[in-house]
Amino acid sequence: MRNPRALAATGAAVAVLGLAAPAAHADGGQVPGPHNIVVMPSVIAAGGQLTITADGCPHGGHATSEAFHRTELTPVGGRSSTAKGTATVHPDARPGRYDVHVQCSNRNLTRPAAFTVIGGVRGGIGGSSTTGATPTDIAIGGALVTAALAGGGFFWMRRRAEKRI
Repeated sequence: MRNPRALAATGAAVAVLGLAAPAAHADGGQVPGPHNIVVMPSVIAAGGQLTITADGCPHGGHATSEAFHRTELTPVGGRSSTAKGTATVHPDARPGRYDVHVQCSNRNLTRPAAFTVIGGVRGGIGGSSTTGATPTDIAIGGALVTAALAGGGFFWMRRRAEKRI
């Protein structure tokens, strides 16, 4: 048999090291700087607005991308180390996927393919890109008018014939 005192001392040493390891990891294990970037919405039309949120930025920072200008990230209130900002996508941004780069606390983090830009939306009255009626519109309208006249004429002639009897 082994010495019970030596066994107890070894067990106590292992317990102390086991309890101290998580505390040491909690202090020095957390990497300062951005460690999570969230971009909402993930699909957006050119000219739209994105919300960018970055964890690990207690004093704020900035976000950049090829699709929008540099955007300041401001800290969210409370004890949180999260910063948030709103970016406007360039109206002439080409459709495709874009990365977002965040810099805060003297560290950089890139989220590849963070959002996708789809083609811009044509606005205005009616949202149409053509003016006036097309030949197809005229043909359909003419057919509807002809059908209405034929149906009305048939109904009128039938009613007229009923009155003569």
